[in-house]
Amino acid sequence: TGMLQSAVRHVTVARNSIGFRKTCSLPALIQIPRILFHATARVAHGSGKDLKNAPRINLHWIGKKGEEFTTDGIVGESILEAAHRHEVELEGACEGVCACSTCHVILEEPVFESLEDPSEEEEDMLDQAFGLTPTSRLGCQVELSQDMDGLKIKLPSATRNFYIDGHVPKPH
Repeated sequence: TGMLQSAVRHVTVARNSIGFRKTCSLPALIQIPRILFHATARVAHGSGKDLKNAPRINLHWIGKKGEEFTTDGIVGESILEAAHRHEVELEGACEGVCACSTCHVILEEPVFESLEDPSEEEEDMLDQAFGLTPTSRLGCQVELSQDMDGLKIKLPSATRNFYIDGHVPKPH
């Protein structure tokens, strides 16, 4: 522990309520008023919901080359999370924070119509999506529900990743 204490002299704390980063020594960290900073539970990318006992539904995928396959989805997770759990080729370069269009999916019209309208942020990202259709959505923004059992999800033939074209990140 002596090496650890000498190695860790300063800690960068998350942004405070007005957006500034705070770096301080460990003893000072203990004395920071809690009203200036907030902490959230550490979640390794994803919704952070406990879905262990959630019901499962069937998802029917149509791949980029027209191949069809079926997986399950857990009610409460996003289409992107379900795809990553089953290693479906749905990129999600921003890891599900609605900052890219690489998890673009095409849904059946009845399901598309049943969803809430996309947010302005999602619409902005969809504007950059390859092969946009009237029933396109971002997989990270569509949460699976029980009434989506049997959902058909079509993957576009390509994506636009402005970071590294062709790079497919692996979920953590």
